[in-house]
This record gives sequence, C-alpha cells and structure tokens, in this order.
Amino acid sequence: MFSKLFGKKEQKVTPKAPEIMGLYLGGSFELDALKLKLIQPQLIIENAASYHLIQAVGEVNLDTGGKILRFYTDDDAFLQVVMDGGDTENHITDVKLWYFYDTKTVGSDSQWQQLLNSEISKPDYSLEGHEFERVWDAVGEESPPVAMTEKTFEEDGDTSTTDQFIMLYERDLGNDNVETLLVSGEEKIINNNHDRCLVISTGFNINPADIRING
Repeated sequence: MFSKLFGKKEQKVTPKAPEIMGLYLGGSFELDALKLKLIQPQLIIENAASYHLIQAVGEVNLDTGGKILRFYTDDDAFLQVVMDGGDTENHITDVKLWYFYDTKTVGSDSQWQQLLNSEISKPDYSLEGHEFERVWDAVGEESPPVAMTEKTFEEDGDTSTTDQFIMLYERDLGNDNVETLLVSGEEKIINNNHDRCLVISTGFNINPADIRING
C-alpha cells in the first residue's frame, strides 16, 4: 500500500536457479571428448556432444535429506548431480549425463494408473535389445516407483513444478562401467488439467574431473 501512495514500483523478484561445480543457468560446460568417444560405442546414446549450453535447471529435494540438480542442455540432454547431506561439492555422490530417448503422452486416467502400477517399475526393462535390471528394490515382492517433485528454472525467469514417479535401471558394460536407464511418469497441472507423459532417458557416469566449465 505504501509503495502505491509514494509512487514506488514493486519489483518482481525472480527466483535464482541453484548452482554447483561452477554449473549455472545460462552457462556452458565441456566433457572430455576422448573419453566420450571411447564409451559411446557401448551406449544406446549416439552422437553425444562434448559442448553443452545450460538452458534450464531442475531441483529436487529428496525425503532422505539429499538433493538432485539437473542442468538441461541444448543437446536434448541433462547433467544430473546428486548430493547427500549438504549443498556443497563435498556432498556430491553421483554425476551422470542423461539423454532423452523417448517421450509419450499419457491420454487417460486408466493409462496413467497402469503406468504407475506395472509399467514404470519392473524387475527388468528391455530397450533396443538390451536388458536393464532394476536398481531400487524394496523389501517384499513390490517395488513401486519413487515419487519426487522437480522445480525447474527457465532462462526467462519462469519456474514450473513437475511431479515424477521414477525407477532406475542399469546394465553392466564391463570394466566397472554401466549404462543407466531412467523411466519416469511425469505429471503437471496446466490450466487445471493433468498433463502427463512417460519419459525414458539413458545415461552414464561422469567423473567431475572430466567436466570443464566455460563460463
């Protein structure tokens, strides 16, 4: 009220996207091109770029007290950094580069429930003739998808929230390397309607020392 009386305009505060390892919204990074070239023939991913421009940042606060940061890039990929017990580089437990493999729209409530009940989480998952084994197994016969909520920060200052129901799979490549598979049922509320899709991504481990920040 006082700002209106005295003619002072209220300034819109734009939420600041999280940062880690020098990675930030609008910045860029490079991966070790030689290591990328050596591992790619073993992966489903093709033509992965070594140079990436960060166009959006996602943040997930886990029930365990940990955090996931995702740096979405111009190469249809995202660099994912997992932290446990704090928000500094000392708390990083895992870094992976993911590429989106496929996205399918979920058109009905019955299809959505079928995904959640039986299609996201299975003992194993087949993709392009490769068998991936489920990583997160619960005690007992059923291992339901893990629920989490991601807040995404865009370059134009907009933010959005997505509920996700995910399961992680992996297959052994030998030499202590694995290829990972992420199956995610994603749900947004847009204009009071449910916008749902099934997103499949494949990825692999990245050594933080193999990332060069370009600014």
